[in-house]
Amino acid sequence: MIELIVDAGGLARTRFAVSPLHEVAATLLPWGLRPATDTDPWVARARRGRRRPRLPLLSELALDGGGYVPDFLSPHPTGPSPSVEEELEQVRNTPPDRVLFELEALRDGRPHNGLAGAEVPPRVSRAMDRGGGYVARQVAEELGRYWDLAFAPYWEAARAVLEAEVDRCAGVLARHGAAALFNSLHPGIAWSDGTLRVDSRFTVELAVPLLIVVPSLVVPRPAVAVDPVRGGRRPPMVACPVRDRAAVPRSPSDELARLLGPTRAGLLTALARPASTTELARHHFLSPATVSYHLGVLHKSGLVTRARSGRAVLYHRTPAGTRLTGTR
Repeated sequence: MIELIVDAGGLARTRFAVSPLHEVAATLLPWGLRPATDTDPWVARARRGRRRPRLPLLSELALDGGGYVPDFLSPHPTGPSPSVEEELEQVRNTPPDRVLFELEALRDGRPHNGLAGAEVPPRVSRAMDRGGGYVARQVAEELGRYWDLAFAPYWEAARAVLEAEVDRCAGVLARHGAAALFNSLHPGIAWSDGTLRVDSRFTVELAVPLLIVVPSLVVPRPAVAVDPVRGGRRPPMVACPVRDRAAVPRSPSDELARLLGPTRAGLLTALARPASTTELARHHFLSPATVSYHLGVLHKSGLVTRARSGRAVLYHRTPAGTRLTGTR
């Protein structure tokens, strides 16, 4: 259990933010291999991109088990919705001592908090020998390549969902107050008597000056990033899964994904009601050209049909497509 003690002043300073690099770094954590059901296709595509040979440090820092991904990979948002370029510049300018200290935290762990140490991967160790500034610059370059490869085409749609979640939270705060807001975030987060309690396998109790809350399409459960630097003053960042996932496509069954491939299966599953290519592209974090190609294959297979509605062409699932999805 993580307990964050926040006084009235800290509560007044607490803010929400949308962070592109937080979503990137979240795919390096263990849940990137077992992402939230609603985002399987998008996160799986991102994970495959991480394995490219031009991302050697990120590939080694990704976790398949428990552990710690250094916090400088996902800097604290400086505003409500920073651009990826702004956040990459933050990574590039991370103080060298902080970079090395966080990598040492990866190596040594924090046993008293339940965080085990881990061997520093060889490429990362060699980069450390060249200094923290070198590591920061190299990681920023790799994060930029990873972003272009796996996230850039989908970010506008993803950001719209994340900002809608922030707006939902603002409505709860305005109508019901801060306690109700925190208690509405996730069953694993509870607010009571000035303390925010987050279910976790780690054990931390800490008085903090404020909280930064980041909604996420990647994390399946709440997570807290606490400053690993001894005496560090960086406030904790609390990540929580988006609660209202109406704008996120429902994931197809494993059997349908194996039969049709994850992208076509996802599109077919989403067509419980008619939709246009543009709408499907926005909701599935795909380009319109990609959606059009896969819909063409489904159409030729007799699983979808299409009809004009005004200026738009709407795709419908045929009875055969509906039977295949196992839905009504």
